[in-house]
Amino acid sequence: MDYDEKENRILIQMFERLRTTDVRDGMDWMGYHHYGSVHHSIRPLFRPDTSIIGIARTGRYVPYEGPVPMLTRDEYTSWVAMYYREICTDKWAEDIQEGDFICLDIAGLDVGLLGSNNTLACMKRGAVGFMTNGGGIRDTDECVIQKVHVWSRFISQPMDQARIRYIEKDCPIGIGGVAIYPGDVVVADGDGVIVVPRKVARDVAKYAWQEASADKKARRQLYLDLNMPLDDTVR
Repeated sequence: MDYDEKENRILIQMFERLRTTDVRDGMDWMGYHHYGSVHHSIRPLFRPDTSIIGIARTGRYVPYEGPVPMLTRDEYTSWVAMYYREICTDKWAEDIQEGDFICLDIAGLDVGLLGSNNTLACMKRGAVGFMTNGGGIRDTDECVIQKVHVWSRFISQPMDQARIRYIEKDCPIGIGGVAIYPGDVVVADGDGVIVVPRKVARDVAKYAWQEASADKKARRQLYLDLNMPLDDTVR
């Protein structure tokens, strides 16, 4: 499911430079007090410089039922190739548009569905960030160097085979107590992730900016009072 790229760019621009806390305030102003904030167990892979805004592109996986066939090592190599081709695919990656934030329901599994290679391939297509409700990320030293922006519950070593099965893409999913629909606005930084329903995104941005501007004005004056050099957060 692809949304109009022009509208996506407009929405991303409306939320640009807003913090997750600002967006949280904007959601409150719209009556969404108990919705949108992904559970705090979903954390960024690295900090600082990890503020990302994008449009949700979703995919869903379930645990692999098995059994794992009894194979020789060479046979296992062939089986693994089949596994990635037919069982643990990434069909959601085929449709990536510029500005997509990849949100994957992996059933809380400890499996490295994302790594330093396939995340770069997604970024080449236009993805700006990734979120899972399990591990889902490995090769993390390389991912940090490559500035791959990932939010997850933990880091995973295991590969995909015999652990996880692809089910569907462009579908509603749940991560951290929040329903995420394709096309929703996703805002993520060091404070976590908040998901804004597309239907109220423009109004949420309006009130988020109302609160953010007031906060910035007050903090700027405090910087001046304290003889602190101004930084980008108060300019």
